[in-house]
Amino acid sequence: MTEKTVDGDFDLIIEPHRTTADFIRELIHYRELFFFLAWRDIIVRYKQTAIGIVWSLIRPLLSMVIFTLVFGRVAKLPSEGVPYPILVYSAMLPWQYFSSALGTSAASLLNGGALVSKIYFPRLILPAASILLNAVDFLISFGLLCVLMLCYRFIPSPMIILLPLFFLPATLAALGLGCWFSALSVKYRDFQFVVPFMLQFGLFISPVGFSSSIIPERLRLLYSLNPMVGVIDGFRWCIQGTTVLYLPAVFLSIVISLLVFLSGIWFFRRIERSFADFI
Repeated sequence: MTEKTVDGDFDLIIEPHRTTADFIRELIHYRELFFFLAWRDIIVRYKQTAIGIVWSLIRPLLSMVIFTLVFGRVAKLPSEGVPYPILVYSAMLPWQYFSSALGTSAASLLNGGALVSKIYFPRLILPAASILLNAVDFLISFGLLCVLMLCYRFIPSPMIILLPLFFLPATLAALGLGCWFSALSVKYRDFQFVVPFMLQFGLFISPVGFSSSIIPERLRLLYSLNPMVGVIDGFRWCIQGTTVLYLPAVFLSIVISLLVFLSGIWFFRRIERSFADFI
């Protein structure tokens, strides 16, 4: 933010910080706004609903039932020695978090247009705050997984303590893609229709309803270019303990998620100053 005087008049000129260090300091300065927006989104999501946060459980639960019937009962795909509902739900957790986080962050600028056009703050706060909202939903949905394991008398692997290591790439990928699509959607509204289609397609090419071990070995590395493959495999490995972790998929997931995140932040900052002109 700079100030200058022209012909005795006071002008206030707001422009984004140029250096990365200044940008980070500015985000820290506006941290209270970040938490306020995240808390507002959490309250608004379930306001005036009859069953409240239960809605965060219904979608993954119904998806688990459908995938279990289709892949477990009809197609009779292998379940790696664990109950098929747990196989599916342990993959549905990271996928549901990623898809919901990407969807809300991609729409965050358009939904927060009134703020963007009237006051200044780091615009990155909007997509980032929506990620925190979905992290809360993830924790609620994780509680249902614990209930499932109790019902099936399934003892999780001790590696379950490593789940945050695979949660991080999913967060980076969701925020990075969210930055790309939220920035593009401001100028080209077509992108708000691209995201739901992309997520629907991604659900079927990710190993949610089945184990990635059924993919032929010669195609496994190519298949792992989908960053959610390594994340989902990692979640299953942490929870089930029976899954053989395919390390190249995990490595690709981390690298691709990090590249998507960094490129998304770079693109977002590059065109941030034009957001108010198009909203």
